[in-house]
Amino acid sequence: MSRIIAGAAGGTTLVSVPGSLTRPTTDRVKEALFSRLDAFEVIADARVLDLYAGSGSLGVESASRGAKTVDLVEFDGKASEVCQRNADLVNTVAGRKVVTVHRSKVESFLERAQDGVRWDLVFLDPPYPLDEPALAGVLAKLLPHLAEGAVAVVERSSRSPEPGWPDGMERFAERKYGETKLWFAEPSVEEGAGDAPGAETNSSG
Repeated sequence: MSRIIAGAAGGTTLVSVPGSLTRPTTDRVKEALFSRLDAFEVIADARVLDLYAGSGSLGVESASRGAKTVDLVEFDGKASEVCQRNADLVNTVAGRKVVTVHRSKVESFLERAQDGVRWDLVFLDPPYPLDEPALAGVLAKLLPHLAEGAVAVVERSSRSPEPGWPDGMERFAERKYGETKLWFAEPSVEEGAGDAPGAETNSSG
């Protein structure tokens, strides 16, 4: 059973998607992920996008921790209903609509997004059947909608290869937690423009 770990709605139990329609991020991985994001200082007042949201766990965790807005994108009907229920939990605590649910395919959502829309933090936890070329296509569609200094986190099986980053986007860190691997990427920084939010030697552990 998943829960919100910290922030204004910390301790709140989340509704789970029935059956095996989604592959939820475990609380252990989520806690490690958000510890790193806190260190990067990218959550507070961020515009967050949670693609392939499943139950919306990562997006609502961001909202609880002070994100300005959160968009949950999920195409499956049952999963999007769960997203809405979890969004309502956090919105009630916040006293305003922080989290918005979009029932849509990820590719269609990104194609429809207005040119001026930019997100500061993006989660991508695609289903295993999504192959690498398809994921690379999604990342290419996402790139124009990343704010300067944005962080994108791709969650995949530890047996999956590194995602194919589009020109203008680069990985700056990676972490492995058992069967899960997280890839951290950002818009490419021009030489001399400054360091990445979490610039470091890539390693796993």
